Order: sequence, then structure tokens, then C-alpha cells
Amino acid sequence: MYSPSYNQLQDRAELLDFMRAHSFVVLVTGTGGTLHASHLPATVHERNEKIYLDMHMARNNPQWKEFFDDEVMVLFSGPHAYVSPRWYEEQERVPTWNYAAVHAYGIPKLIQERKRKHESQRRLISILDPRWLPKFDALRQEYVDGMLEGIVNFEIALTRLETRWKLSQNRSRREQELIALELEKSRDSGERALAALTRKHLVGE
Repeated sequence: MYSPSYNQLQDRAELLDFMRAHSFVVLVTGTGGTLHASHLPATVHERNEKIYLDMHMARNNPQWKEFFDDEVMVLFSGPHAYVSPRWYEEQERVPTWNYAAVHAYGIPKLIQERKRKHESQRRLISILDPRWLPKFDALRQEYVDGMLEGIVNFEIALTRLETRWKLSQNRSRREQELIALELEKSRDSGERALAALTRKHLVGE
């Protein structure tokens, strides 16, 4: 991903928080020269200073059959918004689009053991729907086994990460503040979230 140095995120804690907050991802594979993509939930974990993605897809989705020893890409997309030239202090400006995104890379490994597959799904539910977790735990084993058989679980140990926090850091602090001010007026929660991110990364902060 093209990302000038001033757009790259160095704060690991903020990076992990972002990935966990925007964990409905796009998994991209390109084995054999043909691109495939799936929209999937992911949970993000750290073990021994390494970042892992815990994921699953329907067994009927043929993409998992492309998991060999090839690197895959996982796209995390955060808040984004159009930025109008009307918002700038300088009048000679053009429109742009600001956003935050992470491209994560690694080699997926299938999880075959029933116990680990069940643990993976239980972790996902504990994050997304903890109030329903007791109901999940009470499901009949035969039913759960059937559901687990219908999915393919896999884990990706991340080998590299690319980040782009495009928040007009190439402009003056004053112009960043003006952009944030306009985004804060929006009815769109994503645009307001981008305003908060912009204020967090003001030039000189």
C-alpha cells in the first residue's frame, strides 16, 4: 500500500485497538494468479509479541482451498470521508479523501482439531455477543458439531503490516483542525470518528 512516512502509524497499541475495532475484514488470496476475496470476521490476538488473526469461513467457500504456503492479505478499513476544498484556509486546493486502513500479511494455517475450532468460535462470540455466550455453551454437542463441520477455521501469524492514517498531515495544523471541525458536524458516525482520529494526529502533536 502506498503510504508516505507521515501517514504511517508507529503506535502498536493504537494499531491493535484499530484492528480490533474494525475486525470485519477482507481476505485476499492470489494463488495461481487469480484474485479471490471474502468478507469475514476476525479476532486479533498477541502471543509472544506476535500478532495473530483467528478467522473462519464457510466450508463451501472455495477460497480456503488456496491456502498453501502463499502469503495472503487481510484488509482492515476504518473511518473515511470526502474532504472538500471549501474547508481549507488556503483557497487554491483540490478535493481529497481521508481514511485509516491497515493491510496485514501472513500465511494461513488450517485448524483441524474440533476442540480448537470450538474454542475459536467461542472466543468470537465472547467478543461480539457475550450476553449470548451461556446459550452457546448450552447448545447440544451434536448441533455444534454439525455447525463446526460446515466451517473452515484458520489462523494467520502476521509477518508484516502496512498502515495509512491519511489525515491531512501534509497540511498545516490549522487546516487539519478546520477539517476536523467540519467532520464533527456530520450526521455520519464514521465521519465524526474520522474527526476524532484527525484531532488525535494533529501536526505537531
